[in-house]
Amino acid sequence: MTIVQLFEILWTLSALLLIVLVLLHSPKGDGLGGIGGQAQLFTSTKSAETTLNRVTWTLSILFVSLTVVLSAGWLG
Repeated sequence: MTIVQLFEILWTLSALLLIVLVLLHSPKGDGLGGIGGQAQLFTSTKSAETTLNRVTWTLSILFVSLTVVLSAGWLG
């Protein structure tokens, strides 16, 4: 197994986990629902939601970084 294959496996796993984490986020009621006054103005931030946000941001940065490294061909 080469380093490129290892990075490709990490890239694929980060993409799949990122998809799952985005689907786990709770809907905020924004968008077109906010026009009719259905959006909640004050919501409490839960620790689970905060942790989910942090993990999602971390995985998205990892995914983008691996995409740049793999597409630039810096690994050989």
